Amino acid sequence: MTMAPDEARTRAESILARQPVIDGHNDLPWAARVTADVELDLIDTADRTHTDVRRLRAGRVGAQFWSVFVPPELDMDGAVVATLEQIDFVHQMVDAHPDDFALAVDADGIAAAQSSGRIACLIGAEGGHSIGCSLGALRSLHQLGVRYLTLTHNKNVPWADSATDTAAAGGLTGFGREVVREMNRLGMLVDLSHVSTATMRDALDESVAPVIFSHSSCRELVDHPRNVPDDVLARLRANRGLCMVSFVSDFVSAECRDWRARRDAFLIGRASPGDREAVRALTAELVRVDPRPRARLEQVADHVDHAREMVGIDGVGIGGDYDGTDDFPEGLPDVSGYPVLFAELVRRGWSDTDCERLAGGNVLRVLDEAKAVSREVAATRAASRVRIDP
Repeated sequence: MTMAPDEARTRAESILARQPVIDGHNDLPWAARVTADVELDLIDTADRTHTDVRRLRAGRVGAQFWSVFVPPELDMDGAVVATLEQIDFVHQMVDAHPDDFALAVDADGIAAAQSSGRIACLIGAEGGHSIGCSLGALRSLHQLGVRYLTLTHNKNVPWADSATDTAAAGGLTGFGREVVREMNRLGMLVDLSHVSTATMRDALDESVAPVIFSHSSCRELVDHPRNVPDDVLARLRANRGLCMVSFVSDFVSAECRDWRARRDAFLIGRASPGDREAVRALTAELVRVDPRPRARLEQVADHVDHAREMVGIDGVGIGGDYDGTDDFPEGLPDVSGYPVLFAELVRRGWSDTDCERLAGGNVLRVLDEAKAVSREVAATRAASRVRIDP
């Protein structure tokens, strides 16, 4: 029997009241930097963004990984400084909203924030350029609260290949593998969104802790380099990792992917990628003759279903990527839309328990398991240093 839309929405709201959404990726800190010169009140009246407190509450978001992205075009030293500034923004944002936000670094911190009625704020660094080829910088980011590092962004780093750049390292270099091992020791999640397929496979070979894709969808459904191929999804099951499905239209809809490719070709020689006003004007010109297609909520649910089929119910999550791109599917325009997606999954027969795992339960498990691996690695290293006199 088909469930009525109102009944599905009511049940979805009830599920998310018990287990709020823990979203893997939101780019508000960078959006604040480029659109509002880091105005803290952007989180209160965000007519220029996809995110504000009111809409986070409406979307039943209980915890958010805020991306401290900086452009990969920066030189290494500049990228580290800019990343520190973005981390500072997240700390300032939390301090400025003590009734709504609480900083968290683990599952216990998330639980404490939610029990006090606040949204837990976690930090993820997006791209290996943010550590400047320095394990010391990696450790420093961890000390400042960063709990995942995306190994690359859209460009290669000297030790890892990106999904959207020409292969150079062939995956991870020896230093790249060392970065993964150090992240395991720290309890920092290895994030494989944005990396090449070879880098995904190398990281899965190296990591003894669960890895994540903080904001990626399924390549079997949409052949986009930012999506995860089935053989890698299948390996996540054994790794006990997590694919956090993204809502980016180009990742969930082949029609949107193709239109974006046409737009990018149209812009070549007409506007540089960094010239936001020129890109906006030329895009509007193109839309008049080639209307932009819209992705659909149902297509996002298809990716969630496929990831579940490949990884298992314990390996799926949500990573919307709000404020990280300019177009989202119908029904999911901003961070208020999560209950609509869960209502669609309920209509498809998802149980309450499985929806709770997807919403946030699986993230809590991965955080706990990463912490357990960190303790085990530390104990093993300590034991190897023990010397017994004859």
